[in-house]
Formats: sequence, structure tokens, C-alpha cells
Amino acid sequence: MGCLWGVSKMKQTYSFDDVLLVPQKSNIKSRSEVDISSNLSKNNFRLPVIASPMDTISGTRMAVEMSKQGALAVLHRYNTIAEQAEMVSYIKDVKRETKIAAAVGMTGDYFDRAVNLYEAGARILCVDVAHGHHSMMEKCLKKLKDAFGEAVHIMAGNVATLEAFEDLSQWGADSIRVGIGGGSICSTRIVTGHGLPTFQSVLECAKTSYDTKIIADGGIKTTGDMVKALAAGADFIMVGSLLSGTDETPGEVIVGAKGEKYKHYRGMASKEAQRNWRGKSSTPEGVATMVPYKGPVKGILEDFNGGIRSGLSYTGVRNIKELQSKRHFVLQSSAAQLESNTHIMWRY
Repeated sequence: MGCLWGVSKMKQTYSFDDVLLVPQKSNIKSRSEVDISSNLSKNNFRLPVIASPMDTISGTRMAVEMSKQGALAVLHRYNTIAEQAEMVSYIKDVKRETKIAAAVGMTGDYFDRAVNLYEAGARILCVDVAHGHHSMMEKCLKKLKDAFGEAVHIMAGNVATLEAFEDLSQWGADSIRVGIGGGSICSTRIVTGHGLPTFQSVLECAKTSYDTKIIADGGIKTTGDMVKALAAGADFIMVGSLLSGTDETPGEVIVGAKGEKYKHYRGMASKEAQRNWRGKSSTPEGVATMVPYKGPVKGILEDFNGGIRSGLSYTGVRNIKELQSKRHFVLQSSAAQLESNTHIMWRY
């Protein structure tokens, strides 16, 4: 029997739903004993969660609340340089927050934008690109690193492979978003046929010899997935949909005919988003939708905190590094996946 060209040695990949962590002996009496903090350069965060730089997720209100809860939001770049710099200034001067992150692109006005954001008070800059393993990313990172040195933490991405991760590390990235095509409103894999499961990408990138921080980005649906990502080698988790619909996301609450409440949520490569910030659209790699209104984000972040801490306690460890050294993954069957979800059997 013949085989497809390039398929004879095809590697199988795995997603978060394909694996489980094996519970291990623990002497942790309370999950309050667990330390889930992580750092980006000199910036320490009690909760290793980052809000994605999307215009329906990360505005000033989200950035302030994430900071209060010990986490981080990356201010989106889908506005003018002056508008984004004003967002940074507001958070720094009015709200007195110091850990401020903001996104830039890798072409066009990215350098002028970066300079203005730095002058306004941002000390974490995120080069926000769908496919980060690119020659233009190399030029961008080197220019930013030459300009700011150690004064700015440079986050970049996205990437899916170890080769890409190490290239961006060499070019100057301090942390890298790992994951392509896994977001809940991302259609990159459908449109382009390219991508890798985020869990698999994190596992591969964790083999690096660089000390660049790994940010798992995409496909994360639960706190269990967050724990799996951290165990696989991630230092932080980036989320969008899990925070969507909250009070702190930009946009108004929409009330339906029956009193139901919603908020807009969209991918930045969706037609709607492209038309809003570029005035035209190309082939979309994302969708726009409405999600149920969820109220304040604080409760969601508290659930993240408790779920991650509890996850570490099941492995019997007190911090993320211990989790990564002690974790034991197993594959689960489709039947096991069904069993892993909540289920009720009615008896009559």
C-alpha cells in the first residue's frame, strides 16, 4: 500500500482533552499553602493569567482589575497611538498601577507606538502577531531590544514549534505566546490548514535551553486545562473567551427581547474587527459573536486562582516549577473523556 507524500512518518499530536494528570501523594493540608506566582522579568504576578490583547477583552477596566487580582492584561492595539498611550497613562497616573502591558504590531507604526507606550508608562510590550515565526518579527524584536534593552519586557508571538520559540528567543523576546489556531473564535486551522494543539506546542517549546517564559495561548477552556498547560511547561496562561462577557470587557451590555443579557466578543482577524480598525477586510481567520453577560470578572479570577491551586495540590506540589518536575501525564480514551465531564444518570 502506498502512502501520502510526507505522511509516512507523521507525528501524532495531543490536545488538552487527550490527556490527564495522574494524582500523586500529597501532604498539602490546604490549597492556600500552594504558591502559583510567576514572573515576567522583574514583574511578579500572584496569578499566572494574562488577558489577551483583543478589543473586546483588554481595555483599561480589565487591566486595572487584573492587576488588583495579581494578574495581567495586555492593552489592545486596535486604536491610534495617542488613544493607546492615553489608556496606559490613565492606568499609571489615575489608578496608580505600575505593571502595565500594551500590544504593538511588527510593521508600520510599531516602533513609534512602542516609544509612546513606554513614555506613557508601559514596561511590558507585546508584539502581537498571528504567525510570529517571520523575518519581519526578527527585525522588529532586534530593533525593540536595541532601543529599550532591559528596561522593557518584550513579549512576542504567536508560535507553535520549538524552532520558532528558539528563534524568537534569540531575536530578543523575553516571553513568547505559544499556540496557533486554538482560540475559541479563531478559524486559522480551518482557513489555512495550519496549526498545532496548544498542549503539544507547549510540551515541545518547554524543551528549549533558553530561559524565555512560555505563555500558553489558545484552546484553554477550564482551570483543568490551565493546570495541564502549566504542568507541560508554561509559565503563564493567556485567555480571552473565559473573560468575555464580563463587566470589565469593553462594550455595552445588550439586552435581548426576553431580558437576556449579552456582550460582543470577536476575534481580531474576523471580518467585523478588520473593517472596524482597517476600514476593509481580507480573508477572515476569526469570527464575531455575542456571549452571555457574566457580571464582574473578579469572581472568575478567584475561580482561576482556586482551581489552579487545587490542581497543584493533587500532584502534591507547592509551586509551578515543582509541578513541572513531578507531573505525570496519561492519554485518555474517548470514553474516558466523556467520563471526565460532569454527567448524571437518572434512575427511575
